[in-house]
Amino acid sequence: MIRLTASLRRSRLAARVPDQFDPSAHGLVPRAELDDRWPGPPPPLHEAKAAQALADAAWDGDWQTAAAHLEAAGQDWDEHWSRMELLQQVAAEDDGWLDAWRAARPEDGDAATLHALLLLRRAWAIRGSAYAHEVPEERMSRFRQLVPASIEAARKASLAAPGHPGPWVVMVTAARGAQYSPHQFVPLWAELAARAPYHYEGHWQAMQYWCAKWFGSDRQMLEFAEHALRIAPEGSPLAGIYLHALQELEQRGSRLPSGRRAQDLLVAAARSLGTVPAGDRRLPRLRHLLAHHLLRTGLYEEALEQFRLIGPWCGAGPWDDERDIVAAFDLARGTAALGAARRNRS
Repeated sequence: MIRLTASLRRSRLAARVPDQFDPSAHGLVPRAELDDRWPGPPPPLHEAKAAQALADAAWDGDWQTAAAHLEAAGQDWDEHWSRMELLQQVAAEDDGWLDAWRAARPEDGDAATLHALLLLRRAWAIRGSAYAHEVPEERMSRFRQLVPASIEAARKASLAAPGHPGPWVVMVTAARGAQYSPHQFVPLWAELAARAPYHYEGHWQAMQYWCAKWFGSDRQMLEFAEHALRIAPEGSPLAGIYLHALQELEQRGSRLPSGRRAQDLLVAAARSLGTVPAGDRRLPRLRHLLAHHLLRTGLYEEALEQFRLIGPWCGAGPWDDERDIVAAFDLARGTAALGAARRNRS
């Protein structure tokens, strides 16, 4: 028995999909080609090899290669953060090379930021994802020690590299764990936005702060996400923050936006994401969310176009919450196809 998303459970159109849906008639790949292992095309093998070579060099004590890898990103702050995340994973396995880097270049902002990020990730790994009252006291105590330490390390990094947004991303991320009030959080966000106004990870972390399960509300989170959608520059996936906010609402069982305004926002998101380079690693998952919410609001033709762009890949949310991912994805795209055909006939 396939468990359907709430919108499809309520859809009479979805009930007709198994009998009337021929994927090829709508420009979609055949059912037999659907692949639930990936959200989009798997990363090229050479990227995995390059990442492994970088890790091996670091573990052998070559911190200079890691430093050069970050420096090569220049002021493309999204790319810079992606490389920072990769190096954090390397340091999580063995951080001796990072210690050597910091000792050799004590004023290096990248090294200092990486150290702060490593402290923060270690803190969250100790705490885990359970509710606070479910976390053993010794783990929570260690968490409460490491989070302020990561913030202090990030502040020192910000002094070493005044124009670098990375330390502020760490502080914005740490603010939830540190139980910062909005009065404390807003200045951190202002510093980050002043340095990198379209920073994707920074926006995602701030959206989490403003959601109802942390220190905001559904309204505050949506206002923040809609602002990100409005300011997203051409080529940036920043509009996807709005889609993540919708998923946050859906996962919590909160009321989702509906009506013409909700449709207009989703069309604007589709238009913005349409400018993002096809190779952007964030784009496939965002297309899945976009297709889902376009379908939910009755924008069948627009949803169908996203399913065409997605192709055979269905290993992403919201379909991966279902028992049969492929069947759930196929039902959704079939509903979009039949809905679009019905609209065109009317």
